[in-house]
Amino acid sequence: MVGSSNIDLVVKSQRLPSCGETILGGEFLMVPGGKGANQAVAAAKLGAEVYFIAKLGDDIFGAQSFANFTKVGVNTKYVTRTNKALSGVASIAVDKAGNNTIVVAPGANHMLSLEDVKKVEQDCNCSLFL
Repeated sequence: MVGSSNIDLVVKSQRLPSCGETILGGEFLMVPGGKGANQAVAAAKLGAEVYFIAKLGDDIFGAQSFANFTKVGVNTKYVTRTNKALSGVASIAVDKAGNNTIVVAPGANHMLSLEDVKKVEQDCNCSLFL
């Protein structure tokens, strides 16, 4: 599986702020996320053998994501780290009705290249583009 990996910084509040407004939030959560990472983790939890191809920053968020992949059984052979960018993060505000606003700073996700994926294809002698 190829995709993004982020740490989601979530603040729950009664309502979402209007443009330019600051409001008082409630509960704060810091959880692993990213579309690709979420799919890899879900598949691994369901018992699938999952190899995840991603790029993380060489920072605390990258370490947290990597540890989560290992804990749930995602094969991290092709998860690489870089010191040229921070790990991806998403700032998420969620209101009491479940509506949200999300801003993503992709960071190291944008450093994953086609060449990185081609190296995996050569290593596994397989085609990742079906």
